[in-house]
Amino acid sequence: MSESPVRVGIVGLGGIGHHHADRLEAHGAKLVGGVDIDAEARQEFTEEWGVPTYDELGEVVDDIDALFVTTPNKYHEQYATAGLDAGLDVLLEKPVAHTLDSAERIADAAADAEGFCMVGFNNRFAAPVEVATAYRNEGRFGDISHVEANYVRRRGIPGRGSWFTSKEVAGGGALIDIGVHAIDLALYFLGFPTITEVSATTRAQFGTREDYGYLYMWGDDEGPDAFDVEDSASAFLRTNDGRTVSLEVAWASNRPRTDEFVLRGTDGGAIYDRKSEDLTIYEAASAGSDHLTETEVDTADRNTHLAEVGYFLDHVKAGATPERNTISEGLAVQRVIDAIYRSAETGRAVELD
Repeated sequence: MSESPVRVGIVGLGGIGHHHADRLEAHGAKLVGGVDIDAEARQEFTEEWGVPTYDELGEVVDDIDALFVTTPNKYHEQYATAGLDAGLDVLLEKPVAHTLDSAERIADAAADAEGFCMVGFNNRFAAPVEVATAYRNEGRFGDISHVEANYVRRRGIPGRGSWFTSKEVAGGGALIDIGVHAIDLALYFLGFPTITEVSATTRAQFGTREDYGYLYMWGDDEGPDAFDVEDSASAFLRTNDGRTVSLEVAWASNRPRTDEFVLRGTDGGAIYDRKSEDLTIYEAASAGSDHLTETEVDTADRNTHLAEVGYFLDHVKAGATPERNTISEGLAVQRVIDAIYRSAETGRAVELD
């Protein structure tokens, strides 16, 4: 591709769409236009960014090199496959789709496409995550046998009545919204092993209550009748080589929030706090005398979303398929999500092929 700016279109002009427009500007890309079925969203986007907006992707697809898909989950397949079929490179916000079947169709389209599909798992671009991953690759932790993955809010249910709390549109609740990040990061730390068994429980204990007490909520609250998804999930994953992942996810809980990822290895371990960006390495040694060490790792602040967009645009310019955030990895995460829901529904562990 030439040195001219990458021409990008955005479909889904809500909050994430606006944030991506800002990131494109920071990276010198050219925002050509936006697509949304909502007329008010189109008008607001045009007023803020000064670009034309449309209700059909076909109006802009011939004028762009890449497409950002930030719609509600149910519509990911419609726009991602259309972009891929048109030869575009696609940045698809997590999760891949609202169901496993839909995610698999997107992956099939990507396999046959001229362009590539990258999935929006921005947490991988955090500097402490890159440090921990580099230490893992160097063998500092030895064999990582277990990861504790936590993404638990004390109060953080999105507006009841928004698409986030609709199973038909989102595909689920807390698990597919924020749990998807926890699953992805746990599997990323383990090098994406093959998951063979999942045992899980999901719960709806807060969003279904008339007396749900909270301090703030994203979006308007229409009450429990507009909530048909889970607000928490607990799961245990086994891999084909005997490693494990324990997962705790919640939009709401009566406990302090936690965003910790705990890596347990044979030669060392680590705790990464996703919220604070703190990374601590835990090791033992016998030099001089047996002793234990805790090493605090300081890294520069980094906007993970901005870094992710920059990585995507660099690969669009180079005409190269990214090695990070691949559609196959996104599909692996989606299979775990699907297995968690199936295990919770049946009350039994689920085996994956």
